[in-house]
Amino acid sequence: MKLNIRSVLVGASAMVISPLLLAGTDTFFTPLTQSTAVATPNHINELNSPWQTPAGISQTKLLSLSDVEANADQSTVRVPGLGSGASMFDMISFDPRGKHLFIPHETANGAGVTRHNLRTGHTEVLFSGDATGVRGVKSSWTDTDWGAFDPSTYTPNGTLLLGEEWSGLGRLMEVTNPQASADKIKVRELTGVPNVSHEGLLFSKKDPATLYFVDEYNSGSIYKIKFTNPYDYSEGGKVWVLVVDGFDGNPAEYYNSAANINTVRTGKASWVRLEDAETDPFRDGISSSPDNPDTFGGRPAADEVNGTPFGRPEDIEVGTLANGREVLYFTATSERTVYSVEMKGKKNAIVRVFASDADTAKNEGFLPTTAEMNSPDNLAQDALGNIYIIEDAPNGSEVGGDIWFARDTDNDGVAESIDHFMSIQVDGAEATGMIFNPKNPTQFVVAVQHPDSTNLDNVPDGHGDAVWSFDLENVVPPLCDEKYAYGHRDYNYSGTKGKTCTKAKDFKFIKKLKQAARR
Repeated sequence: MKLNIRSVLVGASAMVISPLLLAGTDTFFTPLTQSTAVATPNHINELNSPWQTPAGISQTKLLSLSDVEANADQSTVRVPGLGSGASMFDMISFDPRGKHLFIPHETANGAGVTRHNLRTGHTEVLFSGDATGVRGVKSSWTDTDWGAFDPSTYTPNGTLLLGEEWSGLGRLMEVTNPQASADKIKVRELTGVPNVSHEGLLFSKKDPATLYFVDEYNSGSIYKIKFTNPYDYSEGGKVWVLVVDGFDGNPAEYYNSAANINTVRTGKASWVRLEDAETDPFRDGISSSPDNPDTFGGRPAADEVNGTPFGRPEDIEVGTLANGREVLYFTATSERTVYSVEMKGKKNAIVRVFASDADTAKNEGFLPTTAEMNSPDNLAQDALGNIYIIEDAPNGSEVGGDIWFARDTDNDGVAESIDHFMSIQVDGAEATGMIFNPKNPTQFVVAVQHPDSTNLDNVPDGHGDAVWSFDLENVVPPLCDEKYAYGHRDYNYSGTKGKTCTKAKDFKFIKKLKQAARR
């Protein structure tokens, strides 16, 4: 193996942490002041500009179901008879070169993955199940069908992981050759990873052999596995679940049950071996109830060792705090909360509330917003380590779901403000899969999932699920007088009304973003 000289030098100077590797930039845009109204299916907003964004941020459509279906040389999946659930683009991942997008399909059965070439615009299904599986019927699921692929993540080995969430058996699948042609794609189950309702799925930045993952359930826990062989995940490894020291409730019950509602779920914590449980954590399952013998094996195994329950843990991000320690961020959708988990060595941790609708300021120092962070689902992270929070609701309401910028300027794992970044205008849809391009750090993508226009029975020429690309390159910074008027007293102010300016430490945000990506 060829050693990276820079990595060796960084390791020898671990006490010197470059600020470009850490979160903590101030808000670089003028936040929105309300959630946007949604329009009817196939409205011009859905077709041309589905998001309301701060000034200067561009949005460009990469693909939609209707576009791909109209091109005989391309392919994708719109499963007949499933209405708005006919394709369900979800948690997108990039390959490290920024050449391909991998888009999992969260369909009830027949789940698979689409690959989109960003250079050529070509879209194709790499594989999909045979749609013989029936939700809730364990015997119907075989190694030729999968349900509800929600997460996808590109691994340090150049493979692709896909996990089943609410349908299927709670399996984690690996595409061992995701760059191959569709007829040569190979898929295998990682039987050494516990079966849970998979969503958040990311590798440690400090230890590429360690994978963090969650159980998306209202009594869901946080897990990690250290693979025995970091070059072959099929060999499995040691598995742990997160246990908050002060938690004294019932881990098998919902996070807000009578036994759990007033319990401590933040503070000092430890990672406890899942193999200490009597239940087999690798057992296939179909039930959401821990009392059912057919539930996912990872769930009751975590309960046996007091794995702390949270309200629907969904997506995760892995970053670095100002003290140099690794931090795991995860959403708890039912709690309207995002948590941070600071790692203190291999076995200990500290759990904090990173941001919540109830207790975190919104648009601090700017005009307020009437929006609520009501269902934090997905997370994204830019090259500077800033965290973005994506809602999966309200979907069917008169206003769209939102994306928030979490402002943690001191990078301690607790945000000072969540600033209203974007809002979706598409009827029946949620935003999902937001992720930054590893080769173009000012660019990110977001999927429009299950819009009403996916249902061809109701909308014959429906646009359907889509993926849009955004660029921050020309974002307009907040106005000096705007900031000055709302409490930012440490800004350079020219005295010229309406002139743009930025805080001294965050001057030239885009330049710093690009510099960070090169490190």
